[in-house]
Amino acid sequence: MELWPGAWMVVLLLFLLLLFVLPTLWFCSPSAKYFFKMAFYNGWILFLAVLAIPVCAVRGRNVENMKILRLMLLHIKYLYGIRVEVRGAHHFPPSQPYVVVSNHQSSLDLLGMMEVLPGRCVPIAKRELLWAGSAGLACWLAGVIFIDRKRTGDAISVMSEVAQTLLTQDVRVWVFPEGTRNHNGSMLPFKRGAFHLAVQAQVPIVPIVMSSYQDFYCKKERRFTSGLLFGIFNF
Repeated sequence: MELWPGAWMVVLLLFLLLLFVLPTLWFCSPSAKYFFKMAFYNGWILFLAVLAIPVCAVRGRNVENMKILRLMLLHIKYLYGIRVEVRGAHHFPPSQPYVVVSNHQSSLDLLGMMEVLPGRCVPIAKRELLWAGSAGLACWLAGVIFIDRKRTGDAISVMSEVAQTLLTQDVRVWVFPEGTRNHNGSMLPFKRGAFHLAVQAQVPIVPIVMSSYQDFYCKKERRFTSGLLFGIFNF
């Protein structure tokens, strides 16, 4: 099917318009730059997950696949000019199960997590992530533990299974005890699940604090710059 002669001119004009408008928005509108950066961030992760799925599928669902995801995600901080500084990583117990607890500010927490993620460590995530396309499948293959936060009974049951897994399979888990994202740079009250898990499994808790993103990222202000410190502190 051939386009009528004027259609080519319309396509060309639309292309030139986009070619002009997008760079203009990028340089002149901080809000547009924020949306562009977040769209690329999420889209790039979905694309990387597509590449990771066949590699992880060789093992099936296995916590060792988290190494593959970590390797594929480590470079993202360079794309955004974010420098990650890690302090106190030596506090991770060298060879035993434990529960990592960390504050939760935004999806950018993924960058900090991948920077310090110990071996055989998987996060506990909300069940909705399981349906997030290629990312959900890649996470499932990497052994990520999914919890339905709306069904307390199921969550308690999953935590009991996780406690057994910690001890029998030498696994560490990463928990965001606030239970949701908090963009204000402060800390929300902690849910008790992570601490019940540690007590039930009789394993230590390793706290991690990711420094506030307010200097370079703010969802409310639609601001996302680069080149500023992304700090992680492990006590």
